[in-house]
Amino acid sequence: MQATILREVTLPRLPSASGVEVVGDTAYIIGDDAPLLYCFDARELTAGRTLTLFETAHFSSGRIPKGIKPDLECLTAVTTAEGETGLLVLGSGATAAREVGYWVALAPGAPLAASVYPLSLTSLYAALRPLLPRGIELNLEAAAATPDELLLMQRSVGTAAGNLVFRCPLQPTLDFLRHRIPQVPPLSVQRYELPTIAGKPAGLSGASVYAGLLFVTASVEDTTDPVADGEVLGSFVGVLDVRRRSGRAVPTALARLELPGGQPYRGKVEGVAVRQQLGPGRYELLLVTDDDQGGSTAVVVELTV
Repeated sequence: MQATILREVTLPRLPSASGVEVVGDTAYIIGDDAPLLYCFDARELTAGRTLTLFETAHFSSGRIPKGIKPDLECLTAVTTAEGETGLLVLGSGATAAREVGYWVALAPGAPLAASVYPLSLTSLYAALRPLLPRGIELNLEAAAATPDELLLMQRSVGTAAGNLVFRCPLQPTLDFLRHRIPQVPPLSVQRYELPTIAGKPAGLSGASVYAGLLFVTASVEDTTDPVADGEVLGSFVGVLDVRRRSGRAVPTALARLELPGGQPYRGKVEGVAVRQQLGPGRYELLLVTDDDQGGSTAVVVELTV
């Protein structure tokens, strides 16, 4: 497996990119300390308009302060049982302020004609926490939707014990979040073994489903704090096997991101979407990165699996 960077583009005025999803010709990007959903041309990566997810008086500096931000980390496209296409945006759950989310109902053929509905995630996240290993705090970094499941990726920096994927039945979970059913549906969890850099374990950071495959990214930071940032050592990308269900951690082969010429890429990748399949086992990916200082980039990558 090999992942080579083809192009990297700075995303001005988009702070701390944390998730990306491609729907049609539009790439939607969220930032973990921004109240906006950013729309880009998926091919040219030119910026379009923005959609307001929530109103706040704390964005005047260009970034919502860490202590009060909702930490929107998870973004995935979903088709409901009624045939509606939308985007599910979820906070990380690492603090009480981060237990909020949004359902963005997209209008067919009109990416900016969308309706935004707030979601409380407190009850869902309360049901996830008992599934965590002892000593691990909830910290969701990515989401992806298959036709049947909503997959929520836990990222636990500094320990391999918290590399988990929560498996939630898709339609019942959506119905619960939208107050159509009163109880949280049955949930399960699977642990994965991820690669390391300098002895530091990678943590899941992005996910997207394409042609029945679950593409994921994982980054390595030199920290054990789920809220504080640490030195970024590098990032990985690959395909996660979600068909396997095991009481043990499932081994995972991911490719470390490389620059042209083979040098390792040291950026912190936060999200992934597939732009196109280039050939058998070859995919063109769109990644987004966060430099922990408010800067963001989009990265085009060729992945061979």
